[in-house]
Amino acid sequence: MFKASWQAIRADPVTQAYYRKHQGKNVKSIIIKVARKLLSRTLAVIKTETPYTIGVVE
Repeated sequence: MFKASWQAIRADPVTQAYYRKHQGKNVKSIIIKVARKLLSRTLAVIKTETPYTIGVVE
């Protein structure tokens, strides 16, 4: 998930905005926060059985 976080920051506008909001702080801790967000999104996709859509926050 650590490496996926970097890709999400590049590709997903919502994740990118979250990263920019926390920019200026410790980069490693921000990446871990992004990874946790990705894990929670992944769990939501599995539980609801709906496809993941880039840039949509629910």
